[in-house]
Amino acid sequence: MIKIRLSRYGRKKAAFYRIVAIEESFKREGKPQEVIGIWNPIKGQKDIDLAKLKAWIQKGAKVTPAVEKLLKSK
Repeated sequence: MIKIRLSRYGRKKAAFYRIVAIEESFKREGKPQEVIGIWNPIKGQKDIDLAKLKAWIQKGAKVTPAVEKLLKSK
């Protein structure tokens, strides 16, 4: 099953996240099938490609609660 979830990058205490479509069984930093957007909580930057997101949801991907919360705050 494919999930749309956050993947952590950056260094300690300066993290940023990529919003990715990835197989549920893969590790958090595993190779994603597609990068959908980014979220940088330190700079307050959020960039999500809604067309890619909708395409993955139509294919049956499930959105995690953390990503769902980000989408609602946009």
